[in-house]
Amino acid sequence: LPPLTDAHETWNSAMPVAWHNSTWIGDRTIEYLRNHKHKNFCVWASFPDPHHPFDAPEPWSRLHHPDEVDLPRHRELDLDRRPWWHRASLEGKPQMANERLRQFREKSSRTPHQTERQLRVLIANYYGMISLIDHQVGRLKLALRDLGLQDKTLIVYSTDHGDWLGDHGLLLKGPMAYEGLLRVGLLMEGPGVPRAKVVPDPVSTLDLAQTFCDYAGTTLPEAVHSRSLRPLVETSTATRDFALSEWDLRASRCGVDLGLCTVRTQSLKLTVEAHSGAGELYDLREDPDEMTNRFGDPAYKVKQKELEDMIASRPDDVRAALPQIGMA
Repeated sequence: LPPLTDAHETWNSAMPVAWHNSTWIGDRTIEYLRNHKHKNFCVWASFPDPHHPFDAPEPWSRLHHPDEVDLPRHRELDLDRRPWWHRASLEGKPQMANERLRQFREKSSRTPHQTERQLRVLIANYYGMISLIDHQVGRLKLALRDLGLQDKTLIVYSTDHGDWLGDHGLLLKGPMAYEGLLRVGLLMEGPGVPRAKVVPDPVSTLDLAQTFCDYAGTTLPEAVHSRSLRPLVETSTATRDFALSEWDLRASRCGVDLGLCTVRTQSLKLTVEAHSGAGELYDLREDPDEMTNRFGDPAYKVKQKELEDMIASRPDDVRAALPQIGMA
């Protein structure tokens, strides 16, 4: 179907919902469960959505009305008050030998400003993609119940990143670690997992590996930066004080190499660019919308040093970078 408006990369997909990738993943996962119901298994059901292009199929594309979705409180691009790499990632010229790929990369990093109506249509479609995935997860849980596996299966629901969806005037994703991008949901259900318990502690996606092994009664084959979440889930015993997020971007992305490391505690978040020493620090209790950069603020000198020490505590075990393939 043609776009309903000129909202960025937003369509109501003409593909029948039965052929959509979210349905396909749900179907294949249920098929796997049926074929392995008498065996131990670990299933990673990876749904590509929600992701641009925003193209939820009918009827999911119309499930959420644009007039009823929540909008970000701060929808203006404010690069002048941000560290230099914010502007570089949006306006820099990618360094690539292939001119066609360079133009594609440059175009993809320059998302146009969205009017309120455009943003509402985009977000409503995005919510439709999420709702379709929720439906598939419901199908998986019903399949586990029907197969007699529900009470002995650990279910973990999470994702790799969010989308700005207009927050700070941005769309999609990139090297700006705002909460909408970095802080993702993590839901768990299964034997020993309390119901309706909410845990505010910072954790990492890396922790899932050790968590799976813990519940399965085994250990990881090699040392990794992973800590089981089982003590935190079952007894509220903290497993870590902070979580790290790293992103090394090459000049092929935005014209300059970036080495970004973000540390997140319950109340503070610091991002440092390793090559230049520039950074941004937000007090999430006082400033949940991340509007005031406290990096270098004398009032936050002690806290900034504590966060920098957390980044420095990372084990020095980075493996040599592999040769670049493609344009990532």
